Amino acid sequence: MIIRTATTRAEREMCFALRRAVFMGEQGVSEAEEWDGLEDDCHHILALQDGQPVGTARLRPLGDTVKVQRVAVIASHRGTGLGHRIMAHALDLARQMGSARVTLEAQTHAIGFYEALGFAAHGPEFDDAGIAHRKMEMRLL
Repeated sequence: MIIRTATTRAEREMCFALRRAVFMGEQGVSEAEEWDGLEDDCHHILALQDGQPVGTARLRPLGDTVKVQRVAVIASHRGTGLGHRIMAHALDLARQMGSARVTLEAQTHAIGFYEALGFAAHGPEFDDAGIAHRKMEMRLL
């Protein structure tokens, strides 16, 4: 398993294909909601197994904060620890960027996953693309 920051257009396209499969295909998120025009402002993480894309996430720098978004793992690799490894890479990258905190908006079914990594939920549930979410945060400094 290789987890790295996507640096080429081809690697970014693999990240985008994973998001299409998971968010648009499985969860019914519309194309307009998935593609927000911020791709070029973000760092994209790609997980590969035997050269095949199996997971992704993106990091959006916002001043001294990094927002983790679009965390996706293909169905065959869920429950294997891959999500934790992707998030470990994301948190390392956020630290390298000098971020004081990391935020995200978790689908409510995934709150326990992020709490296990040290994130704390705050605020009420809200709807994003027809899916219940809550805001979460982790201090790095």
